[in-house]
Amino acid sequence: MNTRENKRFFDHPVVAETPIDRQTQVFKYEAFPQSGPYPWLDLPDAKQKIESRLRNREITEQQAEWCRKWVDDGYLTIDRFFDEKQLDEMWAAYEKAIETGVLNPPVEPLFAGDTLPGRTLNPHFSVDEVRAMLFDERMSELVSLLLGAKAAPFQTIGGHKSSEQLQHSDSIHMSTYPNGYLVANWIAFEDIHPDSGPLVFHPGSHKLPYAMSDALGMPFGCGYSAYHDIYEPAIQKIIADHALEAHYFLPKKGDVLLWHANLLHGGSKMKNPAQVSRKALVCHFFSEGCLCYHDLTGMPSSLTPLEFEAEAYLKANPDVEASGGDALQHYVYYGRFEGRPLRPVQPEKTVIPPELVAIGFDANLYLEANPDVAAAGVDPVAHYLAHGRLENRLLRP
Repeated sequence: MNTRENKRFFDHPVVAETPIDRQTQVFKYEAFPQSGPYPWLDLPDAKQKIESRLRNREITEQQAEWCRKWVDDGYLTIDRFFDEKQLDEMWAAYEKAIETGVLNPPVEPLFAGDTLPGRTLNPHFSVDEVRAMLFDERMSELVSLLLGAKAAPFQTIGGHKSSEQLQHSDSIHMSTYPNGYLVANWIAFEDIHPDSGPLVFHPGSHKLPYAMSDALGMPFGCGYSAYHDIYEPAIQKIIADHALEAHYFLPKKGDVLLWHANLLHGGSKMKNPAQVSRKALVCHFFSEGCLCYHDLTGMPSSLTPLEFEAEAYLKANPDVEASGGDALQHYVYYGRFEGRPLRPVQPEKTVIPPELVAIGFDANLYLEANPDVAAAGVDPVAHYLAHGRLENRLLRP
């Protein structure tokens, strides 16, 4: 049996069989080598590997059962994974962070009079209790088992109600190289009512080919308009063409659903405003060592769409603006390799030494009183210290 001293087969990072240059790589699915290693439960002989590891006492019978389920259906449900005390403490801290303005969820009403807040991205950055749940050791061990590599907790999404997001594969948003090293979970903080808009998913859909942006004809830098216009209809067609059965997750408080990187899932429509509450936390995990990126936007995960501001990039790079080209496309294909700034460089704020503060020195007033200094474009503080006080220059008009 594996022990802490004798590392388990999943206690290691992913090492790509075909290395890539992160500085020159184009972050689109088709641009990466079709190279492994692939998650062990995605391999054709996964069932045989499970039985072999069970015989060799590398995994327990319970773990083997979870792995078989994962191979067949692409998801797991585990009852009462988290206890009520931890759930209540985390949700109270989450609500307090919203109440005090630490978190600012968007207003996303599902009906007239809906007062519940919308979803928050990465509340674990600000709320320790959320972070503790994301980094739960038992969950990380389970995710590592499913991926065959050490889990790297990555992202959280907190929500009071259904997202009503159409079905999708997480891999269009959170892509990895090598492919497939992502697992997500959905943690219920209350018993979920069928009319609340529960999470909907399609067992077995993880075995279908990955539907990525280039293959679907989504132009580079298209953003979320093409996602809604092209990607979502394509996924609905796949569901219909394959007659994929829809399952709805109706958990009790503390139950958890985990799903594969390519499992099609979404938020179903809320049917009854009286049952709108659907308190949950979603956690996403990559594997250590894999490269993470956003196939939809062609951006590395170190730069998210929320951090890239096209207007700021164009202001910082007037030649790009003058060319009339797309800001995001230019940055991904050229700008990042050329060391282009993402936004205009802010001039360093002049620090006024204490002796000048004491005499009421104001840099703007000094320049206004001495237009020749202003015209020279020199630092007013440095000019006064080196020349102005010796020349008895005026401090203000």
